[in-house]
Amino acid sequence: MPELLTTDEAADYLRLSERKLYELVANREVPCSKVTGRWLFPRTALDRWVSAGLIAPAALAQVAAPPIVGGSHDPLLEWALRESNCGLASLPEGSEEGLRRLTRGEVIVAAIHLHRLDGDDERANVEAVADTPGLHDAVVIAFARREQGILVAPGNPLGLSDMASIAKSGARTAQRPAGAGAQLLLLALLARAGIAMDELKLAKPAFPTGPDIAQAVRAGRIDCGIATRSVARSAGLDFLPIAWERFDLVLRQRDYFLPGPQALFGFMRCSVLRDRATELGGYDVADIGAVRLVN
Repeated sequence: MPELLTTDEAADYLRLSERKLYELVANREVPCSKVTGRWLFPRTALDRWVSAGLIAPAALAQVAAPPIVGGSHDPLLEWALRESNCGLASLPEGSEEGLRRLTRGEVIVAAIHLHRLDGDDERANVEAVADTPGLHDAVVIAFARREQGILVAPGNPLGLSDMASIAKSGARTAQRPAGAGAQLLLLALLARAGIAMDELKLAKPAFPTGPDIAQAVRAGRIDCGIATRSVARSAGLDFLPIAWERFDLVLRQRDYFLPGPQALFGFMRCSVLRDRATELGGYDVADIGAVRLVN
């Protein structure tokens, strides 16, 4: 069977009448594209759509998601949500949980920064969205590139430099919830260094956000943890740089033009945000607002 199906082929594949399929197309409930006057249906997108249980009454399919940005925490994004008057609340629980909530319609935007064990992180975000069942209609918007590193007390009293030195010294190390971008980065760094998780002296429970790690380092409850340069600078901590990463926003195409997201995207283009990024440190916003994926 071809990858791109015609209307009659798609109807047969989905076991629907052509009339019902046209109703779904008219309501934008099924993944399709119009090319030279004909509707074409990507078979893999149809498979994801069906497996996610997205065939539903139009009234259910069009229920608006709450005005919440889920996913990962970021100081610059948190500031932009306040200053833009976009009316979007923040629910930072980690990148993978943000995508799950977006799939279930529990947030309107998910903020993500994902990492892979093989080290190919440049496209990790867009590939994760493209492969997630239920996000066939998602768009990925670039927010920033961020510098991630290891937060330590001023003066770096344990002389830490990398994962090997952390494991060898027995430094009390922060961990983040499963599925959080920083936790995925920690796992990737350990895998690349050939170090098992149980070789670290991990603090419990997991820390929800980077600022929570910074506070624990300042209080002397832990010795180190992964967070961004902006978090380290605001807390007055030393910072051992590790890598630059993509921090992106994900939402459904139909929600892109709603007032809340549009207010945020408009503010993202203002010079005041670029000034704030410079002030916080550890950000590259050269391609902020660029569309990285239309699923």
